[in-house]
Amino acid sequence: MSTMQLTSPMRQSHASTLHLSQQAPQHLQKHPAAISAIPVPLLSNAESTELWAKYEQLFLSCLRTGDDKSAHLCLERLIDRFGATNERVMGLRGLYQEAVAEDDTALEKVLQGYEDTLAADPTNTPILKRRVALLRSLSRPADAIAALVELLDASPTDIEAWTELADLYLTQKMIPQAVFCLEEVLLVAPNAWNIHARLGEVLYISLAAPGAGTERTQDKVLVEAVRRFCRSIELCEGYLRGYYGLKMATDRFLAETSRGPAPSAALTTHSGSVGELPTLSRAAAEKLNERATSMIVDIVRRRTTGNGNSGPHQDPENDGDPTPPPPAPPPGPGAPDPGPFVGPKKGKNRQIKKVPAFVGWTSGRPKSKSSKAAKTPAKEPANPT
Repeated sequence: MSTMQLTSPMRQSHASTLHLSQQAPQHLQKHPAAISAIPVPLLSNAESTELWAKYEQLFLSCLRTGDDKSAHLCLERLIDRFGATNERVMGLRGLYQEAVAEDDTALEKVLQGYEDTLAADPTNTPILKRRVALLRSLSRPADAIAALVELLDASPTDIEAWTELADLYLTQKMIPQAVFCLEEVLLVAPNAWNIHARLGEVLYISLAAPGAGTERTQDKVLVEAVRRFCRSIELCEGYLRGYYGLKMATDRFLAETSRGPAPSAALTTHSGSVGELPTLSRAAAEKLNERATSMIVDIVRRRTTGNGNSGPHQDPENDGDPTPPPPAPPPGPGAPDPGPFVGPKKGKNRQIKKVPAFVGWTSGRPKSKSSKAAKTPAKEPANPT
């Protein structure tokens, strides 16, 4: 059996997930169910953190590919080793129950189980996060937002929770609140290039929202969006999404300045003033636009021809989401934890799902699946979840 490469399921391609799940039966057969507590070499099996990390990764990959039987066996091994009351194991067990639920009624029973668990232990973070994911899966965004606010009151530095809350606010068109949440993420992880780009996107989207403000206010927001995209590609030179955002923002800037004076230099976000910055001149915007265009062409060409990576920190297997350069950025937005908020939706029918990069969690399993042996997956467009 080939050596398994441990990678966060949040960052795995469809092909990698399928390949890993296909190794599950062989891995489970090779490693016995019980780990002997007797320290005798002939009677005990080697135990390490890596072994149990493999079981957890196999579990998540099997759920994504529809192999519920192997996923259940992996879960049983984890329960036997760490106990049914281990918080992380409880979260994984809840994820499995959501995966095999056939309808909304079954999911409501799972949700009630979460409520009972939290009544006994309100600080059970994995269950708190699974509850949020399930509420969102059940199309109850208001309840999910309330649950996240409660979670953040207890854990104000949880960047996954802030990112998920930003996404929920955005789905409800509450853009100022979404901007605030993303700024909170950057306070904890200032080098998270994907969050800088995401913030730029949200600011850009806000320009088209009803009641976007006066022309002067919109100019300030547009220049701030350009600045966020520039910071994103400064932190990760090969980040395609950052270049796309910079291209769109500078296109709009140039179109608007062709009809009047350049936007003011005093940049303001929805959460308050960020100070006086040099004016973004038309010449500078043109240079940024040209740079973004050339980099987009170069990155797409490299991917199309398969000519290596598209940038110094780019991972072509990851649909445009960069792998962290050394030294790695703080955990969270750059490399989120695989478990609590990633989850399948109701029903047995599903196909492999790529988890979006911009959100630490996503609830929901795709609704259709042709067979357990998934077809060669096509790359998905970046989803601003």
